[in-house]
Amino acid sequence: MISVTPPFFYRWLSPEHLVCDLPGPEKVIYLTFDDGPIPEVTPGVLSILGEYGAAATFFVVGDNVRKYPGIFEQILLSGHAAGNHTYHHLNGWITAPGAYADDVMRCSSLVKSSLFRPPYGRITPSQFFLLRKDYRIILWSVLSCDFDRRTSPPQCLQNTLDHTHNGSIVVFHDNIKAIVNLQYALPKFLEHFSKLGYRFARLDDPA
Repeated sequence: MISVTPPFFYRWLSPEHLVCDLPGPEKVIYLTFDDGPIPEVTPGVLSILGEYGAAATFFVVGDNVRKYPGIFEQILLSGHAAGNHTYHHLNGWITAPGAYADDVMRCSSLVKSSLFRPPYGRITPSQFFLLRKDYRIILWSVLSCDFDRRTSPPQCLQNTLDHTHNGSIVVFHDNIKAIVNLQYALPKFLEHFSKLGYRFARLDDPA
């Protein structure tokens, strides 16, 4: 079973460089989307966010930015932030630290951001120490599990409703695996928390 919240041991690392949430005095949620941009999913996500006036942060894969620069530009022109998600969506647990850092730097040639999220949330201590000087490493406090085909659309929604609170960093995915759950859960999530008086902010513009 996939955990909705991150492993507790991540919180032992330096909190100014590895961020799981951003609690503050205002009712703010930090929506994030991983793995895009792709034409099948990302424009639809932007449309839904626009309906609710919601800002978000997209952790993009460098090779997808190379293939779909127009969609990446659309993300930025729509008022959202971008973060680095490596160039090849690497699994840090099976990638040498130097090769991992090089892949992050290759992505940075296309994505100008100090925000980095390791794919799968998998990063080793060596990789963390190589990257922390140049990046705020962003994990999450709520994982929607939209990518997991064992998770039904109502369960995906419930995952987020049950665990999201002020300052939560919530992960959805703009990838093919997530599309069914995402299309069901995202608008309902936005509607629910909008009615409760929350706003949705970019990670580079914390409240």
